[in-house]
Amino acid sequence: MESKENIVFLGMMGSGKTSIGLLISKKLNLEFYDIDQIIEKELEMSISDIFEKKGEKFFRDFEEKTTLKILKKKWIVISLGGGAFINKKIREEILKNHLSFWLNWNSKTLIRRIKRNTNRPIALKSSTNELVNLIKKRSVVYSKSKYKINCEKLSKNEIVNEIIDIYENKKINS
Repeated sequence: MESKENIVFLGMMGSGKTSIGLLISKKLNLEFYDIDQIIEKELEMSISDIFEKKGEKFFRDFEEKTTLKILKKKWIVISLGGGAFINKKIREEILKNHLSFWLNWNSKTLIRRIKRNTNRPIALKSSTNELVNLIKKRSVVYSKSKYKINCEKLSKNEIVNEIIDIYENKKINS
């Protein structure tokens, strides 16, 4: 296995990247990094406030810089922001040097989860139709990840176990 291969979670907001990432990091005894939380801490603002006060372009530039810096660490688990994998530099780095897992859910499940959370700037301003289109558009890019986990019929533990199985088999077979 490459010396700096990390486990990276991507998917739409509400897909469980943070909760699954935390469980994986604990089971594998690896450090966990949530890119959105790191950005909020560094800028001392919520993601919603960053979008509102500084704009999406500022956020995406900061997200790129932060993500690429974190990806230089070794043997860690990372939860990306929902739009981070859309960024070509981030995507290429992840696909080249890291294990990427797309936590895939159907649109109805994602929309229900997104609407429950008032901390999502894109979701707050989007209709259900706009969210469906965003999910479809992003799914095309997410599908480039190394592994796709269809989470819809799995419990949290089953998702975690499937990812750990893939990770451990990759380690053995490398």
